[in-house]
Amino acid sequence: MRSGILACLAAALLFGASTPLAKALLSDVEPFTLAGLLYLGAAFGAAPFGLRGGSAALRRDPGQRARLAAAVVLGGVLAPVLLLLGLRAAPAASVALWLNAEVVATALLAAAFFREHMGRRVWLAAVLVLVAGILLALPDGAASARAGLFVALACVCWGLDNNLTAVLGGFTPAQITLTKGLVAGTFNLMLGLALGQRLPAPAIVGAALALGAVSYGVSIVLYITGAQQLGASRSQLLFATGPFFGMAIAWAVLRESVQPAQLLAVPAMAAGLLLLLTGRHEHEHTHEAVTHTHRHHHDDGHHGHADLPGHVGPARAWHTHVHTHAGQRHGHAHVSDLHHRHEHQG
Repeated sequence: MRSGILACLAAALLFGASTPLAKALLSDVEPFTLAGLLYLGAAFGAAPFGLRGGSAALRRDPGQRARLAAAVVLGGVLAPVLLLLGLRAAPAASVALWLNAEVVATALLAAAFFREHMGRRVWLAAVLVLVAGILLALPDGAASARAGLFVALACVCWGLDNNLTAVLGGFTPAQITLTKGLVAGTFNLMLGLALGQRLPAPAIVGAALALGAVSYGVSIVLYITGAQQLGASRSQLLFATGPFFGMAIAWAVLRESVQPAQLLAVPAMAAGLLLLLTGRHEHEHTHEAVTHTHRHHHDDGHHGHADLPGHVGPARAWHTHVHTHAGQRHGHAHVSDLHHRHEHQG
């Protein structure tokens, strides 16, 4: 679990920096073109790690392909363009923190459709994040309604994307990111050119690709790694720290004014994360037999297959390969990771 927490926090840091930096690039690049360049950059960032691993057999499963396709379209094609349209209509600091509405969208979808157990603490944390988002929207007033709508729609798309990628089997996080970057980047770039948008100067293209490689590519790989260990809703609550980095950069680099409401949102966000990190969920539960692939080690109570050929070394050494879990029933503290999407009573 600790590894998943650290992965999500690192992803948040990288992605949080992208919001104000992307707004700075919008003075030279139109939204569709910039979205395309950012996601092509993400593909370049993930490519060195996305050409091997996973399970070819699981990747041929129609259900897995459908989930990946939906995640690519929702999270890679629709959401970034909606976000960039929102950035054109409001200060980057506010938009960066409005993105915490993605936490609420992810949690609602996770509980309704993806068998994640939330619990009172997680729901309360999500409410605190929502309250913080409302506080942060107040300084812009009615003039920000259009931007807020665009960002809200982007958050719903990303909420679905988050839940779909958290349960994908057969694809490594780098492979998911590589696929999303290539498809979404090409689509958005071609759409922008078809609408008459032009490529900017080579230096701006290079800056957008570099920003996408780090703040989108590496960030998405880290986030998916964490989501598979924590579940979509909890990983999003950790990812909600990212906009604080975006806000700080908007203040320091873009010289945007500091709004009192933005400062008031800080304790609400902090309280939500405290609830998340100090919660404990434990009961007896049943595991169905399953075959999948994800990053794991052999000292977590679920991956006792250290005797397989080619897997020698310390029990806590992390690695990725396809493996099968037999059905079992036991009890221990857990979250809604890949192994704990079971029904809960009460």
